[in-house]
Amino acid sequence: MKRTFLTLLVAIGLASSGFAQTGGNTVKLGTADGSKIEFEKNQHDFGTIKEGTQATVSFNFKNTGNAPLVLNSVQASCGCTTPKWTREPIAPGATGEVTAIYNSKGRPGNFTKTITVKHNGEGAVEYLTIRGFVEKAAPKPTSPVQTPQK
Repeated sequence: MKRTFLTLLVAIGLASSGFAQTGGNTVKLGTADGSKIEFEKNQHDFGTIKEGTQATVSFNFKNTGNAPLVLNSVQASCGCTTPKWTREPIAPGATGEVTAIYNSKGRPGNFTKTITVKHNGEGAVEYLTIRGFVEKAAPKPTSPVQTPQK
């Protein structure tokens, strides 16, 4: 019993020593370590593209934190968009990229797609957006079927 009480007392003492009380506000002592991702831009408008085009854009980013940044997963909101990304850890101050490839085949009209980037940095999730308008392709002429005459 004495050992449990003593252990509890030490644990409370250690927990409270990590915080300082100032004017009714609690302040955490220590430094903020970690990675932080900063994209140059988080959205892209392709404008008008022709149906059948593989529209591609790269979203460049920098690790502005002080620990390695790792992209855990990158997922598109639809199967018509394929993401590619820097897979190795990005050192503090280094850069990487997420590339989005939109397949417009059979998808005329407006589109807006989201790419979700999950990472180990501050905030843990970033959202990238691509949009544009797909101009319907002209129909291909069909050759008339001819039957031989007797």
